Amino acid sequence: MMPAVFIGHGSPENALEKNEFTDAWKQLAREIPTPKAILSISAHWLTEGTAVTAMEKPRTIHDFYGFPQELYDVEYKAKGSLEHANLVRESVKAVKVSLDKEWGLDHGTWSVLVNMYSKADIPVIQLSLDYYLSLEKQYQLGKELKALREKGVLIMGSGNIVHNLGMITPEGPAYKWAVDFDSFVKKALEKRDDSSLINYRKAPSAELSHPTYDHYLPLLYVLGASENEKPRFLCEKIFYGSLSMRCAVFGIENRM
Repeated sequence: MMPAVFIGHGSPENALEKNEFTDAWKQLAREIPTPKAILSISAHWLTEGTAVTAMEKPRTIHDFYGFPQELYDVEYKAKGSLEHANLVRESVKAVKVSLDKEWGLDHGTWSVLVNMYSKADIPVIQLSLDYYLSLEKQYQLGKELKALREKGVLIMGSGNIVHNLGMITPEGPAYKWAVDFDSFVKKALEKRDDSSLINYRKAPSAELSHPTYDHYLPLLYVLGASENEKPRFLCEKIFYGSLSMRCAVFGIENRM
């Protein structure tokens, strides 16, 4: 069975840089089985209703501004997979999943995969985040996706455990509230206290850590898809004061 992973993706510039985060992603790809396909759940595709990409050649979406031209020139030319899009539709009963032929791969997906699988030789599909769905329902949807792991699909949630762009401080230390929330999530994951993670708003510093919860939601899908599995952590660092780069990998206890 393939692992399920949550990646703290941080800045899109990680697509170009060589740093401790990109090194960890590359190492992870070397140490897990090669997926037959990748299902990415990115913080950057928010919809009303749930959709999965279902095109042969998903476009590379440069959904950011103010970055070097070199970043806009990146094209991640992985194929899509109608077969695996339909597998998602068949697996999910909690909500209706529609087939999308317009979106593509946003930077929450390709900025990570260009490091993990630089040859772009593994089919990639994306699942959207229904911003209006309850947190419990999103977790339940993740549980229904678990069956895809048995079919060779790597489930990858891409967001950040702490994500407050309005308070980034490139030269400063991590804020205490960011450290506290990151620590809360780590401990809850270790205990598999899924209820606390679903109801994360009750945690100290939750509002500061997620003024909007788009970057937290992918964690709930991975949490559901890894029911009862304990995580291994990568990239346990808070970057720019208010971005947690923590990654959690489930299902590799005997492989790493």
